[in-house]
Amino acid sequence: MQARFNAHQQVEGVYVFAFEVSEQVLARQQVQVLNQQLTRVNADLDSFVYMASHDLKSPINNLEGLLQALREELPDPPVSAGMLLQLMQEAVERFRRTLGQLSEVLQLHQAPEPTAPAVELIAIVEDVRQDLLPALQQTGGQLEVDAAACPVVAVPAKSLRSVLYNLLSNALKYRHPDRAPHVRLRCDNQDGHWCLSVEDNGLGLDARQQASLFALFHRLHHHVEGSGLGLYTVKKIAENLGGRVEVQSTPGVGSTFRVYVPSSTQ
Repeated sequence: MQARFNAHQQVEGVYVFAFEVSEQVLARQQVQVLNQQLTRVNADLDSFVYMASHDLKSPINNLEGLLQALREELPDPPVSAGMLLQLMQEAVERFRRTLGQLSEVLQLHQAPEPTAPAVELIAIVEDVRQDLLPALQQTGGQLEVDAAACPVVAVPAKSLRSVLYNLLSNALKYRHPDRAPHVRLRCDNQDGHWCLSVEDNGLGLDARQQASLFALFHRLHHHVEGSGLGLYTVKKIAENLGGRVEVQSTPGVGSTFRVYVPSSTQ
């Protein structure tokens, strides 16, 4: 509202400005409803995953016990029966792994620690290196590490270890058949972020593969064992910490994964 004056500076009227905001209010209400619905759906999904991973453990354990009892009843089974028993055992193990993966997915959707104590990056790297030592020796691989720029990082140790293990093990797993794997791990401070980069000389990825790289349970290569959970885990952990993941890759040359985590949590 604004006064209107005449030539003698006397108020002779007022200007009234009005804006129709019904559409904006309606849109805001619809967004709120959708957010509430998504929250309920996520809660229901979490409950379902928990029940599935928890309640199915007992039947699987019972089935495995029955298989063991059957082996004891048939100490020297015919070849065909022995093959069937082996196939059944492998099916039980796959089922058990699937339940474990469901539990991991549920944990990834839970809220991260509000504050994390600083951990020594090189200590976590060396711990992961010990786990990967058999693969390094088997492939003749090399792992170079440069963590001088960020000796400590305020990231939950479990999350940091998971990110490093998944990226480094993938670099060895998806190696190029014509050369030994050469993996470089580096950490830098960039614009308020810790940047963990893992560069390899492996198979590489084309644009189509990169587009679906972080999808849950999606596998791009089937010549090696995998669950399709590793890179999804890396992405989810980074997002839970307020960061992101980027990838640069060239088929036949190799890939570089960069995980950015805010360093303001220090």
